[in-house]
Amino acid sequence: MIRVERDGEVFEIRERIPLLPLRDIVIYPYMTIPLLVGRVASVNAIEQAVRKDRMVFVLAQKKPAVADPGSRDLYRVGTVVRVLQLFRLPDGTMRVLVEGICRGKVKKFHPASESMAAAVTVLHDDEKHGPEIEALQRNVLATFNDYVHLNRRVPDEVLATANNITNPTLLSYTVAAHVLLKVPVKQALLEQNDLAQRFSLLSKTLAGELEILKLERKIEGQVRNQVSKNQKEFYLNEQLKAIRKELGQPNEFSTEVDELVEQVKKAKMPKDVNEKALKELDKLGKMAFMSPEATVVRNYIDWLVSIPWSVETKDRSAIRDVEKILNEDHYGLKKVKERILEYLAVMKLSGTLRGPILCFVGPPGVGKTSLGKSIARALDRKFVRMSLGGVRDEAEIRGHRRTYIGSMPGRIVQALKRAGSRNPVILLDEIDKLGTDFRGDPASALLEVLDPEQNHTFNDHYLEVDVDLSHVMFLTTANTLFAIPPALQDRMEIVRLPGYLEFEKLAIAKEFLLQKQIKAHGLKPEDIKVSDRALRAVIRDYTRESGVRSLEREIAAICRKAAKRKAMAAKPKPLNITEKRLGQFLGAPKYQDSEIERRVRIGVATGLAWTEVGGDVLNVEVSVLPGSGALVMTGKLGDIMKESGQAALSYTRSRAEALGLDKKFYKDVDVHVHFPEGAIPKDGPSAGITIAVALVSALTGVPTRDDVAMTGEITLLGTVLPIGGLNEKIVAATRAGVKTVIVPKKNEKDLKELPEAVRQGVVFRLVETMDEVLEIALATGEPRPAAETEPEAKPLPTAH
Repeated sequence: MIRVERDGEVFEIRERIPLLPLRDIVIYPYMTIPLLVGRVASVNAIEQAVRKDRMVFVLAQKKPAVADPGSRDLYRVGTVVRVLQLFRLPDGTMRVLVEGICRGKVKKFHPASESMAAAVTVLHDDEKHGPEIEALQRNVLATFNDYVHLNRRVPDEVLATANNITNPTLLSYTVAAHVLLKVPVKQALLEQNDLAQRFSLLSKTLAGELEILKLERKIEGQVRNQVSKNQKEFYLNEQLKAIRKELGQPNEFSTEVDELVEQVKKAKMPKDVNEKALKELDKLGKMAFMSPEATVVRNYIDWLVSIPWSVETKDRSAIRDVEKILNEDHYGLKKVKERILEYLAVMKLSGTLRGPILCFVGPPGVGKTSLGKSIARALDRKFVRMSLGGVRDEAEIRGHRRTYIGSMPGRIVQALKRAGSRNPVILLDEIDKLGTDFRGDPASALLEVLDPEQNHTFNDHYLEVDVDLSHVMFLTTANTLFAIPPALQDRMEIVRLPGYLEFEKLAIAKEFLLQKQIKAHGLKPEDIKVSDRALRAVIRDYTRESGVRSLEREIAAICRKAAKRKAMAAKPKPLNITEKRLGQFLGAPKYQDSEIERRVRIGVATGLAWTEVGGDVLNVEVSVLPGSGALVMTGKLGDIMKESGQAALSYTRSRAEALGLDKKFYKDVDVHVHFPEGAIPKDGPSAGITIAVALVSALTGVPTRDDVAMTGEITLLGTVLPIGGLNEKIVAATRAGVKTVIVPKKNEKDLKELPEAVRQGVVFRLVETMDEVLEIALATGEPRPAAETEPEAKPLPTAH
């Protein structure tokens, strides 16, 4: 039994007393506080205490969320309390009034099935007096006064009680009990044995809380002032409206509304749009000047009046002038230029024609974007370019609803505003790079924009009125078609730009690029001369592309070095660039043409391939080895090309007798088909007949002709199917010195469109079956003259 004396009263405390865990509260000595007890173990602990001496030991929980705390969930220092009153509630819980007696520390926990108990050691408070304690006491009391005045949740009676306390220990506990702190902080104050240290900790805690309260009051005051100001402004505005209404005077919007009315009249809007604008203006005149809704309406009307509803530019009527301008800006591209001239001719004769929607498809650098600018200049129309690369939000096309903050029309309407006319040329660049995500599909939103039957009533989500886009000439560009949805492709007229041939690049370099770079580098035409042979060498040995971007960069490198020489020389001399001197300016050649194998032609055939940077020749090698009938194909091949190899082998097996082979030859051999330059990916069906020719040559021992190249897809029955990219393939064959090219019969229409310069010096053999291919490609004897054996080998008419 432990005896504790306090203020003349003696308390006897048993060493083992019931334990009561507390949530979110710390009880200090001298404090009287009500508790609501609901947990079964806690109710049992109170009942045990009441049956004996009413003494209970209370400990705070470390985590309030723990419903059934154990010894690890409780702090070790708590307070011995006496139960003063007990009220049993109908729901089984208790309301208990307890008084803190003294501090205690757990020596040992005694868990039981019904409740917990603990062996407790009493912690005696250190009763100190002196100047230091007095100073700390005054400091805490002064800070506590400020704290109570700022904190409305602490009653003023607490302050009166604290000011009358002379016992320092009692004062420390009273202040700690009434400051709104978190449990860990209150527990730290309870565990502090030294009175001076407790006062110091209390002082620091109060100072921090005081700063937070001051900041809260400041924020609260600012909010209250703002609310009061808004209420005052609203009240005064309402009074001002009433006074002006009585006096018959206009409101503050009158001048601005009158200006907008004039702008609406000048805009010459369609009838339904004009009614919408006037309705919004009427709504604006009834709003408060500074209201957020008024800003939204003003912006909306500004957009309506800024759209060129009736303003349009006059097209250049002289078709010959248009043709001249197109030829000035771009070399070649006859199909595109012819389509533009047709459009102008029909418009001139009919007077009305909805704008065409052309899609230029081709590799990078062939002039798709610059062609759009050239078309606009030729037609004398405004030009607006919209890059669609990476656009993923459908609202970019159709606009945002006005309900959203910062909403605005879509990019189509914005383009009309920038153009300032209703019939501009709008270029939708990189339409194949459109994305899609949770915000919608922009490609689907373009379906209405690019449909001539619908775009005269295009509805933007922001404007909520119909906008006529039928006068706009839409041009789109793309590198490939497979990324464009079929429905969108159906609305556009596809114009392919296959890439420039060597002679076209030479002409572009001489007439455009060289002159442009000479001017850009501060040179004069007489300062540098580049021969045709040098330009041709730059095209062949330093670039590999369908367009002319790399070519322009190489010419710019030559001009830079020429500019450097001119700037450093005292008396600069004209610089003459020849083919032999190219290495001094551009270094070693970057590319080499693929060479045709001319030494050993057994098991080797020459094919033609299309790449993103043009055409190339492709040697196919076949080796027959002892084995068990396996087909091995190497050279980084795609699935389609591997399937072509399987088809070629199956065809050879089916024609074994006709080719002089044993029917079961394949059982004792392995066939290895290899495509050189194994680091470069290869795919496509057009190498089918080339694989078959090399395979037959390797199996029969008959060599192939080194002046023959071929392209075509093979079927199991030996039929030769058409292929694509013929233009680039024939250029590659010419460059490699091929004299005869085997082409599928169904590609005859494509041969007629080849430029005359490409067709010269090449004999085209049109075939329908693999037997015809073998007759031409294998060196079994001199082939018969084309004029006698192949009617399709006659000179082809020039394409117009």
